[in-house]
Amino acid sequence: MLRIAAAVEALSLLVLLTNLATVHLDGVASLTGPIHGCAYLFVIIAAFRLPGLSRAARLSSLVPGIGGLLVLRGSP
Repeated sequence: MLRIAAAVEALSLLVLLTNLATVHLDGVASLTGPIHGCAYLFVIIAAFRLPGLSRAARLSSLVPGIGGLLVLRGSP
């Protein structure tokens, strides 16, 4: 589950930043923003509930956008 949420978090950030840098469509931002926010919160909750993670790995989940990828990198 954490792997999927991390991918959604990173991909949704990429979509948001691409939209911001190019055409800035309000529909894309209003759809992708909540998806990114939910994935970000899910990654944080999942990281703090996983047994065996170091404190640094848990705290890295708080980094917006790439926190899930950092947690996956730091997990055993």
